Amino acid sequence: MNQKKERGLWELYLKDPEKADAEIWGRKAEPFSRRGFLKRTGLTAMALTIGSYIPFFRNMPSGMIPLAIADSNQDKIIKGKEEITVLNDRPVNVEPSAHLLDDDFTPKEKHFVRNNGLPPEVEDDPNQWTISIDGEVHKPLKLNLEEIKKKFKHHTYALQLECGGNGRAGYYPPAKGNQWKFGAVGCAKYTGARLKDILEAAGLKDSAVYTGYYGADLHLSGDPEKVSISRGTPIPKALDDHTLIAWDMNSEPLPHLHGFPLRIVTPGWPASTSPKWLKKIWVRDRIHDGQKMSSYRVPKFPVKPGSHVSVEDMAIIESMPVKSLITNPQTGGSIPQGNLFDIRGHAWAGDRYVKEVHVSYDFGATWKKAKLDNPINQYAWQNWKVSIQLPKKGYYEVWARATDSEGVMQPMVVPGWNPKGYLNNAMHRIAVTAF
Repeated sequence: MNQKKERGLWELYLKDPEKADAEIWGRKAEPFSRRGFLKRTGLTAMALTIGSYIPFFRNMPSGMIPLAIADSNQDKIIKGKEEITVLNDRPVNVEPSAHLLDDDFTPKEKHFVRNNGLPPEVEDDPNQWTISIDGEVHKPLKLNLEEIKKKFKHHTYALQLECGGNGRAGYYPPAKGNQWKFGAVGCAKYTGARLKDILEAAGLKDSAVYTGYYGADLHLSGDPEKVSISRGTPIPKALDDHTLIAWDMNSEPLPHLHGFPLRIVTPGWPASTSPKWLKKIWVRDRIHDGQKMSSYRVPKFPVKPGSHVSVEDMAIIESMPVKSLITNPQTGGSIPQGNLFDIRGHAWAGDRYVKEVHVSYDFGATWKKAKLDNPINQYAWQNWKVSIQLPKKGYYEVWARATDSEGVMQPMVVPGWNPKGYLNNAMHRIAVTAF
C-alpha cells in the first residue's frame, strides 16, 4: 500500500472507523479489548487506543498487542528512587526500568535486588567476617575477609548478573513468582579473589563434583535453623577464572543489599548461583541438594502452557540464553520524524558472547545491523548502538534482536512456557511516536 492510500485510510477511520476496517481487513470491525488483540483486532481500535497512526501496521504479527497498550500498568515505586519498581518488600525484590540501565557499568542505585531471605546483621568489623570451606577437600579452611585479601591475588572484572526469572511477566498463563519485566539484570565491576584460588588452597579431592553455597541471610520466618536458599554449581564453573568471592562493587564495599561483606559472583549463570553474605562453601561429591536447588529448573522438553511437569523431567538452569536490552530512548518517547537518532543498549549471552545485534522499527519486516562493542572482559555485557530514521509520523515499535557466538538468535515471541517462568529471552521492544 502506498503512502497516499495509507494516509487516506487514516483519515477515513477517523471519520468512519467501521468502514475503514472493512476496507482494510474485508470484514466488520471488532470492539477493542486487550484479549481481543489475540483475535486480530482491527487497525481502527489499535490506532485510536494508542492515539497515533501506525505506519507499518500491515507488518504487525497476528495477535501481537502493541507495547503502548500491553505495558501501560504501573507498579509501586520507592519514594526517592524514581522508576525503581518494588516487586516485593519481604524479601526485598526491586528492578529498574530499562532506560535506567543505560550506564556501561550499573551503579548500585540502579542495580536490581533479588533476595530470598532477610539480610543479616554484620559485625562492627567486616574484616572479621569468616567463611569456611569443607567437604570434599584435603585441607578444610576457615578464613576471614582480612586473610582472604592478604593471602590471595585480587581480580577486578565487569560481570553481568541476571535473575533466572527476568522476563517472567511475559509468560501466559502467568507463572508463580516475582513478575520481573526486563530490569532484573546488571553489569557492575566486582573486585575479589578467584574462587578457583581458594578451592585450590583447600585442595580439591578427586571426588569433588559440585559446590554448595550458604549465606547468612535469615529465612523469612526468622528461624535461625532454617535456610532461605542454598545453591551451587558444578566444579568446572566454580573453577572458572571469572567466578569470584567478591568484596567490592564498583570500587566500593558491597552494598548491604548486594551481600556485604562477601558474596560469590558466578557470571553468566542465574544470579541465584551468586549467593550474598557468604558464610560457607560445602564441596560435594554429588549434585548439591540445598534449599531451592530443585526450584531453579526448566523442563527438559517443550510442554503445553499451564501443564504440570514432574521433577525428574526438569533440568537445572546453567548458562543463561542470549538476550538484549534497549536502554535509549525511553519507551513512550517522541522522536522528530525524518531525523537521525541513536538507539542503544546492551547484549549478553551467558557463557557465550554476542556476535550480532539487529534493530527493526517496522515490526520485523526489515532489520539494521548495530555497531557492537567487544566485552571489556569475558562475562561483561556488550554495548551496541545504531542510528535510524523514522520515515513518517505515527506510532512505532523498536525491536532489538541479539545473536550469540553459536548462531542462536533471540526469539520474537516469548519462548517455551515453563512452570517457574524462567529464561524468557524474547526480543525487547520499546514504543516511540514520530512527530
